[in-house]
Parts: sequence; structure tokens; C-alpha cells
Amino acid sequence: MISGLKDKFARATGVILTDYKGLTVQELSELRKQLKGVSLEYKVVKNTLAKRAIEGTSVEAAKDVLNGPVGIAIGYDDPSFLAKKVLAFAKTNEKLKITGGVIEGNICSEKDIKTISELPPREILLAIFIGTLKSPLNRLAFAFNAIGSCDGGFKTKKAVSEQ
Repeated sequence: MISGLKDKFARATGVILTDYKGLTVQELSELRKQLKGVSLEYKVVKNTLAKRAIEGTSVEAAKDVLNGPVGIAIGYDDPSFLAKKVLAFAKTNEKLKITGGVIEGNICSEKDIKTISELPPREILLAIFIGTLKSPLNRLAFAFNAIGSCDGGFKTKKAVSEQ
């Protein structure tokens, strides 16, 4: 079980730790079903097993947050998508409390996870970044093209002699 968890933590781009006290089995099953349909996972794990499994992974930074009953949401692709899904469930079921998490190796508080959930998906962020990089080059090309296409207000010798 520990090696299976360790493998999941090693592949994860985001892990959100939750306190699930008060949730019924049916509510936990609903959360798992919502996450599983979009390639995310939710595991309830004993702290001692989780602490052993996170050793040597990017999730090791969350060792101090593993207190009390812990439910672990694991995402393998876009961390903001994981945060959105877990927070969406937490809004509909106030018994689920986010205690912290690790996003791409960085420890996060509940506030940080809420901020990450408001970010657009990774693909859109990359498109915005590339557009920002490309913009000065487009302006420079436009300026060079404008210089070559106008005479700058000066008349050539031929235009003057024709008058």
C-alpha cells in the first residue's frame, strides 16, 4: 500500500489535504465519483502510512500538515483543475475542510489553494504567456514594414522634377 501511494505522490502535480470528519460514506463516495470521472483521486489514508509514502517525493513538504483524519485529493495534470473540483465539492458540503496541500512541490495553505483554483487552465496560461512574448516582435515587424512602405513625407528627385 505504501509503495502504491508513493508512486501516486511521485506522479502527482497537486495534492490537497482535507479533513473529512462528519462526512458520511455516501458523501465520500460522491466526492470520489466526481473526482474519478476527471482523472483525479481521493484517498482516505492513515497518517502513519501517508507520512511513510511521501518520503522522497515532492509532497514531503506537507509532512507537518498530516494531523488527524486526512483525506488526500491527488491530481496528475492541471493543479488548478484539482483545486477547482475539491473546492466545488467543499462549497456544497461544508463538512469537508481543506487543511493544506502541495502544488508542484510547493506547500500551500487553504487560501493559496483558493487562489490557484481561480487561475485559468494551464493551456490558457501558456497561450497568454506566448502571446505576451510574441507581441513585441509583432510590433517591431510592423514598425519595419511601415518604414519600408512609406516615403516618410519626402519627395524623391523624380517627383520634384515632374512638378
